[in-house]
Amino acid sequence: MLRSTVAAVFGLAMGASVAAAQEQDIVEIAAGNADFETLVAAVQAAGLVDTLKGEGPFTVFAPTDAAFAKLPDGTVANLLQPENREQLVAVLTYHVVPGRVMSADLAGKTLSPETVQGSTVDIDATSGVTVDGASVVMADIVASNGVIHVIDTVILPD
Repeated sequence: MLRSTVAAVFGLAMGASVAAAQEQDIVEIAAGNADFETLVAAVQAAGLVDTLKGEGPFTVFAPTDAAFAKLPDGTVANLLQPENREQLVAVLTYHVVPGRVMSADLAGKTLSPETVQGSTVDIDATSGVTVDGASVVMADIVASNGVIHVIDTVILPD
């Protein structure tokens, strides 16, 4: 069941193994999923593709297109403007924690790790998992250079 769920959610060909997902980096997995079109466009606009294709490991709390759609009208378009690149980089790197943090590492804990952006993010895994109030709706999508946890809301640094 998990294999088919991962395959369906992350755009792997039917019959492909979870191991195939592990051969792809974070960017390749996100780019292969129609639910991450906004995230991929933002990563490209911010110039972070090479970074997130890098060695890592990284833990990415990846908002879906539906999560981006919850932002006030015009927010995404504004962030994608070249003159707002610095702000976009800050928002995106706030969704990334250095290292590979699996859901089992978080179970039953509350913690505030530092993000790549430089601030801390509040994770509460005592009843489900939330990251700054965003719910993790799918966890532990393993990539060659880290792990993706899908979240339902875009989180913003203070």
